[in-house]
Amino acid sequence: MNIVVFGAAGKAGSRIVKEAARRVHRVVAVARRTDALKDLPPNVPARLGDATDPRSVRELAQGADAIVLAIGGNDPSAWRRAAQAVVETVATMPGHRPRILHMGGGATLLDPDGVRFLDSPSFPAAFRASATGQAEALDYYRALRGSPVTWTYVSPPPIHFEPGERTGRYRTGEDHPVADERGKAEISYEDFAIAIVDEIERPRHSKRRFTVGY
Repeated sequence: MNIVVFGAAGKAGSRIVKEAARRVHRVVAVARRTDALKDLPPNVPARLGDATDPRSVRELAQGADAIVLAIGGNDPSAWRRAAQAVVETVATMPGHRPRILHMGGGATLLDPDGVRFLDSPSFPAAFRASATGQAEALDYYRALRGSPVTWTYVSPPPIHFEPGERTGRYRTGEDHPVADERGKAEISYEDFAIAIVDEIERPRHSKRRFTVGY
């Protein structure tokens, strides 16, 4: 498959690139600075691109089967703007349209009372702006009506999400964190990348959000 990864220089994006490449997919690694794209797998090209720029998206999306948004940054509006830029671009593409997989925030998941973690009074103020930005992106996708675009929003656990071991093991949920027998919701970046590429290969969550954990 042809997979374009925006945000390929980040902790998640770089692992998604490596996971897709190890399965012999054709991957394009995209970042706003190509010098940030280091240690790419063989035969993975580094491309300059911006997911919030429709012209950049259109150029890079040609021939793609899937577009992964794993972008970060300090602008809370970037996730919503990227979602809109990619959706509107893909919607106007003739013929085969790539799927969109958006790496979203865990703070949009619901606690046992059905309240978003970002709406909790104890949610850290330092992360509220970025969490709200990711929530706006999810709201944008969910508000799409009659769109020909196929999207999937993937949330990691709200807290315990760190680089670690690639175990090949994970479970999925929808709007509530996936907790283990200790009640702890966690996943490594490596296994999160596996879940993303598995969803590309075998779609199970079209036009909805899912989350992963051990």
